[in-house]
Amino acid sequence: MGLDVDNHLDAVKRTVSFLKYDGRPAAAVAIARRYPTTAADLWLAVTDSERIPRWFMPISGDLKLGGRYQLQGNASGLITACEQASHFALTWEFGGDVSWVEVRCAADKAEGAWLTLTHTSHLSEHWDKYGPGAVGVGWELAFMGLALYLATPTKPKLDEATFVASTEGRTLIAGSSAGWERAAIAAGADPDAARTAAIRTTAFYTGEAVGAT
Repeated sequence: MGLDVDNHLDAVKRTVSFLKYDGRPAAAVAIARRYPTTAADLWLAVTDSERIPRWFMPISGDLKLGGRYQLQGNASGLITACEQASHFALTWEFGGDVSWVEVRCAADKAEGAWLTLTHTSHLSEHWDKYGPGAVGVGWELAFMGLALYLATPTKPKLDEATFVASTEGRTLIAGSSAGWERAAIAAGADPDAARTAAIRTTAFYTGEAVGAT
């Protein structure tokens, strides 16, 4: 497959914050990565309905402020904020739950641009079981897909099943889970609970039975 796993893991900044959202305990999982492109191009890559499926998944809907979107076979929601070329926010409605996503694009001082995504959700049994990696690993894989797309725009995106079955895929998923475990501990999470959650998250994403329940 030829993926530089260490490079993709090291390229990501991971942060976890515990806070209150709408008066309830919540956690914000933030991921940031620098891309060797302009902020304008990065913005289009993450907002244009024709470009999004090339690195993420097919999307439909009214992609503007106040419009609703639908990711094929996944989340839907309402676009609640949009500042052209720099920031958008939306609700993430999936499996009967609602959480909130904010995305920011910003030019780097050097040549390039940063993409930062923050996914905020109320604390729940799901959080206790899987921790920040539940969404963190998924977004990290999407950020990797975006990096591959920007590097070689005409190349087909990775097949998900092939990637997960590969040594590189499993190593990257495990490394991402460990990174989110460290971020949770840095935010004040219990180390043992964070470790158990990371093991379950890795098992979930790799399809392993042990530790996934």
